[in-house]
Amino acid sequence: MKLMCLNGWGGKLHEALVAYIAFEAPEVLCLQEVVHTPKTDQDWLTYRDGDHVLPQRANFFRDVSVALPNHIAIFCPAAQGVLWDGDKSIPSQWGLATFIHKTLPIIGQAQAFVHKGFSVNGFGEHPRSRSAHGIRLYDFDRQRSLSITHMHGLRDLRGKMDTPERADQARRLIRLSDQVSEPGDLRIICGDFNVEPDSATLAFLADRGFTELVTTRGFAGTRNSLYMKPGRFADYMLVNREETVEHFEVVYRPEVSDHCPLILLL
Repeated sequence: MKLMCLNGWGGKLHEALVAYIAFEAPEVLCLQEVVHTPKTDQDWLTYRDGDHVLPQRANFFRDVSVALPNHIAIFCPAAQGVLWDGDKSIPSQWGLATFIHKTLPIIGQAQAFVHKGFSVNGFGEHPRSRSAHGIRLYDFDRQRSLSITHMHGLRDLRGKMDTPERADQARRLIRLSDQVSEPGDLRIICGDFNVEPDSATLAFLADRGFTELVTTRGFAGTRNSLYMKPGRFADYMLVNREETVEHFEVVYRPEVSDHCPLILLL
């Protein structure tokens, strides 16, 4: 089974990203920073937050769903705010999504928030609401059940340091993974955590029996040349049974986001 985890950067490089995802065709795709704008068919809109102005792929969730026609697509919103078409505001949802190949039965799932709750009247003040999604699957090829839980960790304008909010986020994340798992399951936790490798978050997950693959396998980071700020780590992949890992890779080329895709073969 192939699992991919990626922060999609709001679909900023959607043509390259969608082509790459269609080519790789992972059985499970955990995608963060996903835009879903069901009230318009437009391809591009603009996000505005003071001086922070970015193009947004308005129906990024739809685009990836089309690229993976044999997958079940699940969108988990964190907030509804507005994007802009010139001077016209259009309601748009922002969150994460999970895509599961139809040959893998979903035998359990849950979604929750790891920070705050659903923001209904705008994207909100930083640090903003953050959602997570957990699924339990049965892999007929390996005759085993497994759970996969991913999140987009909160962004703190002060940096990636340990905070009480991030400690609470880690507790909520493991609680969600526990909720969708059964004893004996292979368990995977992944996502854009927005923390450093020496963070209390990763230490907490290690204490719960998870091995982090990006740092323990010697990768130099999960950011590529499109990311201009210092700090090369953001994304992580953890497993509770390292012996099940056939291959793990941080993909630096092609560049389809300012985050690198993480690919796990089980």
